[in-house]
Amino acid sequence: MRSRSLAEMKDKYIGKTGTAERDEYEYKLSMDVLGHMIKQARKQRNLTQEQLGELIGVQKAQISKLESSANSATIDTILKVFKALKAEIHFNVLLENKYLQIA
Repeated sequence: MRSRSLAEMKDKYIGKTGTAERDEYEYKLSMDVLGHMIKQARKQRNLTQEQLGELIGVQKAQISKLESSANSATIDTILKVFKALKAEIHFNVLLENKYLQIA
């Protein structure tokens, strides 16, 4: 039996890098990771979803949706959440194998 790498499996079952299907998969995966990070930070601050919602002015249901998948959130909402959690976030942009830097 031949073993395959995760990249090979993704290529075979989801689509090769650069295809619409693969881009959508990678985007959704990123949003799921972001939602998990929000949930983890909220729990470390000992806040309920309701309490976090009150801090940023949204309902508990919106925090729940955000934690399960952040893909429906605006960047403004995400920034408000991390600010309310007193958490720093850092953005990196990789362009042609080089990170963009602000001078």
